[in-house]
Formats: sequence, structure tokens, C-alpha cells
Amino acid sequence: MTGDLYSIWVYLAETPLVGLTLTLASYVAGSWLHRLSGSRAILNPVLLAVTMTSVVLAVTGIDYRTYFEGAQFVHFLLGPATVALAVPLYRQLPQLRRLALPLLAAVGVGSLTAIVTAIAIPAALGAADQTLVSLAPKSATAPVAMGVSELLGGAPSLTAVFTILTGITGAVCGGAVLDLVRVRDHRARGLAIGVVAHGIGTAREMQVHPTSGAFAGLGLALNAVTTALLVPLLFTVVPPLVRLTH
Repeated sequence: MTGDLYSIWVYLAETPLVGLTLTLASYVAGSWLHRLSGSRAILNPVLLAVTMTSVVLAVTGIDYRTYFEGAQFVHFLLGPATVALAVPLYRQLPQLRRLALPLLAAVGVGSLTAIVTAIAIPAALGAADQTLVSLAPKSATAPVAMGVSELLGGAPSLTAVFTILTGITGAVCGGAVLDLVRVRDHRARGLAIGVVAHGIGTAREMQVHPTSGAFAGLGLALNAVTTALLVPLLFTVVPPLVRLTH
């Protein structure tokens, strides 16, 4: 009987259904724990889902390639989910028009700060050139960050890890930091989280307040465009960075 169960498990472990089921089940469990905790930021459902998925993969010995054959169906939905952020943005359109110049300035400064610190701090600690390139676009949404990294000779898989960690950190700690510096305006809070924590942070802000969520979506979108323009420009025109692309 044990041998039969093992044979069944070996068969199932090689099918895409396992990756898809594991991803969905982990997120559902993470969301349940998040709600059970009173929606505490530290118990972010994405963080919990990633942790549970990693533990299951490590215990069962399922390699990532096999897992992603099923998880890629959820990954595909990231595109439509990002586009859907246009709905809350449209509802805030009058405010966006009035605040166009301050918003653009804030996103520009925030994006540049995220890029420069992502390069300067690891460089000061002796990080390898490819690591610096991979880190530079980490605050943009994952597809953009990975594309920019690949273009400049970085490691897209490494960029994906840094991007996810950045998003989770921003979603977990961003609200507390903004409270500490007494930023109360939902527009400012949402924009800041969207710029530094992309989709994961935006999802968190959607739960906090509709205005905050809308401005987080705006920050996410504008930062993706800004990062895609600034990172290649910096590595091209700033002399200390030119060597990293060769």
C-alpha cells in the first residue's frame, strides 16, 4: 500500500497540477491567517504563501522547474491584474489631474533614489558587478525589472528574487515607516508604497484604503516606466557605472 501511494505521489509531483494547486492553496492559507491576525502587515499573505510554498518544495524535493510548469498559469495573470489597476485610478482621475506635476516629481525622485541606493550600498560592500546590475531595477514591477536586468547583462532570476523581497519588505514595513514620519495623507502613502514596493505593496494598500490603493497603482505604473528609462541611462552616461555593462 505504501509503495502504491509513493508511486501515485511520484506521478503527481511531475504534473503541472501540483504547482498550480500548491500556489493557490498557499495563498488561500496565507490570506486566511492574515485575516485571522486582524490584517497585520507582518503577516502579509504573499510572504506567508512564499514561505509555505518554499517549505513544501524543500520537504517534498520537487524542483523549481517542475513547480513552475503549473505556477506559470498564475504568473500569466500578473499582466491582467496589473492592467486592472486602471479601474481605481480612473475613479481618482479628478485628483490625478490636479496633482499631475507633484506626482511626476515625487515618482522621479523616488525612482532615482531607489535605483541609486540599490547600486551604491551593495557596491560599497563589495558586491559583484552582475549583482549590482541585477539589483538596480528591483523597485519596479517584476516583468519590467527582469527585462531591464537582462538587457544590461544582469541575472533576471536574481532580479526576480530581489524584486519580490523588495515588495514584501515594503508591504510589511512601509506603513510603519510612514506612520513614524507622520505621513497621514492616503494619496502620499499610496504613491510612496507603489513606487518602492510595486504590486505586492499596492495589493496591501488596496486593503487599507481605496484612495491609497489607487495612488499606489499609479506609483507602480509610473515607477515601472521611469525605472525602464533611468537604469539604462545611468549605466550608459555615468562614468563609474559604464564598466558594469562590459
